[in-house]
Amino acid sequence: MGPRLADIARHAGVSEATVSRVLNDKPGVGGDTRKAVLTALDVLGYERPARLRQRSAGLVGMVIPELDNPVFPMFAQAAEGALAQRGYTPVLCTQTPGGISEDEYVELLLERNVSGVLFVSGKHADTTASHERYHALVARRLPIVLVNGYSDAIPAAFISADDREAGRLAVNHLVALGHRRIGFTSGPERYVPVRRKLDGFHQALAEHGLDGDGLVELSLFGVEGGHAAAVRLIERGVTAMVCGSDIMALGAIRAARQRGLRVPQDFSVVGYDDSQLIAFTDPPLTTVRQPVNAMAMAAVRALCDEIAGHPVSHAEYVFDPELVVRGSTAAAPSDAVRAAAPPQVPHTEVAAPARPVRDHEGAVQSG
Repeated sequence: MGPRLADIARHAGVSEATVSRVLNDKPGVGGDTRKAVLTALDVLGYERPARLRQRSAGLVGMVIPELDNPVFPMFAQAAEGALAQRGYTPVLCTQTPGGISEDEYVELLLERNVSGVLFVSGKHADTTASHERYHALVARRLPIVLVNGYSDAIPAAFISADDREAGRLAVNHLVALGHRRIGFTSGPERYVPVRRKLDGFHQALAEHGLDGDGLVELSLFGVEGGHAAAVRLIERGVTAMVCGSDIMALGAIRAARQRGLRVPQDFSVVGYDDSQLIAFTDPPLTTVRQPVNAMAMAAVRALCDEIAGHPVSHAEYVFDPELVVRGSTAAAPSDAVRAAAPPQVPHTEVAAPARPVRDHEGAVQSG
C-alpha cells in the first residue's frame, strides 16, 4: 500500500498538498519543509519514491542516555549535523528512568530498517551488563559504533575520550595550586569511564607522593550525587574535589556553600565535560573538556564507512581532553601548604597537546 498523504502531512506538520509536491519532486517547497516531509516518510516506514531515494541514504539510530546532562544533547547535535551532511536521517532515542530501554529502542530501530546505530554511554559501558545484544546486531551485519565505554569482547569500532588523562589533568592542576587532600567523585564504578578516571586520579596522586585512600566517594550521576559525595568528603578535610561530570561539580559547589565554604577561596572544584553554559555558572567552572565535536565526527565517519562496506578497525579511537581553568579553583587555603606547593598554574585555558590515536596493540590509528 502506498503512503497515505494525511498521515505524512500530520506527522510533518504540513498540508497534504505540500506532501504531494514533495513526493512528486515539484518546485516551490522550502528546504526545511521538504526535509520534514521526507523524514516523516522515513519514520512512518514508507518507501521513498525512486526519484527521491538518492536524496537520503536512510535512517541511522542514535541511542543516548537521558538529556538531563547537557553533554548528551551536545553529542546528539554534533552527530546529527554530521549525518545530515552525508545524507542520513538520524532517529534520536533517549533513555529515561522507567522509560523505554536500550533493547526496546533497538527493536524499534530494526523495525524501521535503520542503516546503522550509534550507541553513546550505553550498556556497553557497564561492565556488569551482557554484551549479547551487540553481538546479535553484529551477527545481523548491522553497522554499529559505540561511544565512551570500551570492551574488547565486542567486535565494533569504539570512540572514547581519554578518561585516565582527564583524571590526571584535574589532579595535576589542583596539586599545582597547593592542594594536598583532594577528593574524587563520579558515578558507580561498574562503568568503564568511571574506572578510567579513577585510575588517572590515583596515578596522578601517586606521582606527587600523595595518598587518596578514603578520599573517593562514588555516588549517583547528577547534581544530587555530587552534593552527597561532597558532604562526606568535606567532613574528611578535603580542600578540593575532582568530579566525573560538570553536573556533579555543581552539586559539590552547592554542598560547599551550604557549609559556609567559599568557592574557590576555601574549596576548589573541577568538573568534566565542559558542557554548554558551564562557563557562565557562579563561579565559572574549571573543568576538563571532553572533545565532543571531534568524537561525534569520528563516530559518524566510522559508522558511514561501515555502512558503505568499507573495512573499519575494531580498535578504540581515543581523544585527548583539555583542561579549561576558570573560577572554581584557586590556591589551597593554608599558607603553609601553599608555600610547599609547586608554582601555581595561571588561570588561563590550557589545551592538552594532540597525540596520535592508538589501539590496544600500540598501533597508530588514522582519523
